[in-house]
Amino acid sequence: MKRVILAIALFGAAASLVAADTNLVRTIIPAIPEGRMVDSNTMRQVYDAVKTPFKYGVILEGASTNELLDCPSVFRQANHWYMMYVAITNKVGYQTFLARSDDLLHWKKLGKILPFTRTNDWDAWQEDGGVALEDYEWDGSHELEKFKGRFWLSYIGGGRQGYETDPLSVGVAWTKNPVKAEAWKRVPENPVLGPKQPEARSFETKNLYKSQIIHDKSESLGWPFVMYYNGKYKNGFEQIGMAVSQDMTHWNRYGTNSVVVNGEAKKNGMSGDPQIVKIGDVWTMFYFGAGWQPKAFDTFACSYDLVHWTKWGGAHLVQPSEDYDHIYAHKPWVVKWKGVVYHFYCAVGTEGRVLALATSRDLKAPAEH
Repeated sequence: MKRVILAIALFGAAASLVAADTNLVRTIIPAIPEGRMVDSNTMRQVYDAVKTPFKYGVILEGASTNELLDCPSVFRQANHWYMMYVAITNKVGYQTFLARSDDLLHWKKLGKILPFTRTNDWDAWQEDGGVALEDYEWDGSHELEKFKGRFWLSYIGGGRQGYETDPLSVGVAWTKNPVKAEAWKRVPENPVLGPKQPEARSFETKNLYKSQIIHDKSESLGWPFVMYYNGKYKNGFEQIGMAVSQDMTHWNRYGTNSVVVNGEAKKNGMSGDPQIVKIGDVWTMFYFGAGWQPKAFDTFACSYDLVHWTKWGGAHLVQPSEDYDHIYAHKPWVVKWKGVVYHFYCAVGTEGRVLALATSRDLKAPAEH
C-alpha cells in the first residue's frame, strides 16, 4: 500500500514538473483567420471621436538640459491621475518615473519606480516601463486592474549604456502600490520576450521596444492577457506584433507576422508604442509613425478581433507644428475624461525632449459664462 501511495505521489510530482516545463516552452500561437474589417465610415467616426486639434503645450520637462523625457502612459487611481514616463540623463540609459496630477494638465514629479539594476546582464542600463492591465474602455475608469493581488507593468530592458542601445528585450514587474514612488519588483522569468529567442519572428530579431498589456476578459483569442509591442530587424524599420499569456510572466508570440506595418515597399519606416482602447465594439490602437511619411507623428488603426487591423490613412492625430515639437510629435497615450480627449505625447524641438499635450477642446481659451 505504501508503494502505491508513493507511486501516486511520484506520478503527481512528475506531472507537475512536466506541466511546469510545458509552461516554460515558448512557441508561436497560430493567428485566427481574418474576419470583418473596419469600413471607412467607421474609421472616420473613430477619428472624429479621438482627434485632438488643440495643442495645450509642454506639461513635463527634464530636470536639466541633459535629461530627456519620453514614453508617457497615464492612469487614474485613488481619485488622482498618474503618469509613468521615462527619462535618460547624459545618454546613459532609460529609467522609469512617476508623476501625479489632479487635472491632467499640471503634473508633479514623484520619483523613480524602475531604477538601473547595474547588475543584471540583460537590463542593467535600460528600464523603460509602461502601465499594464488598465481599463481600456474609452469611457471607462482608466484605473489599473489587479492580477494575483498585484499591479503590473511591462518594460524595455537593455544591458548596455546609451540611447536605446541594442539589444533590447521585454520584461515584467509588479507592485502592491502603483501610486508610490518606489522600485517595482521584477519577475524572475525576465526577460519574458527577447530578440535572440529561437521563436523570434523575422521583424523582431534585433530589438523589442515599448509594449502594452491588456486583459481581454472575453478571452476572444483563447488567452486572457494580450501584449502589443514594436520590434526591429533593421535600423529604421519597426513593426508592431503580438504576444499572449495566461499568467503575465510566461509569454507566447501570437501569429507568424506583425499586425501593423508601414513602409513595406522600401523596408523603411517605424510603427510603434501601441496603446489599445475600445470604442464601442471597435478596438483602437494609437501608435506613432516615422520614416514612411515626413517627420514623426501619431495615428491609429482599428480592429474587431484584436489581430487584423485597418490603418487610418487620413490626417494625423498629432504632428509637428510648434517650436517645442517641430522635430518630433509622437509616442501617444490618449484618454477621454468628462467629455475631453487628452493626447499625451513626446515632443522634440526647442525645449529638448519633453512631454506635451493636445486636446479635443481648447483648454487655454477663456471659459464661457
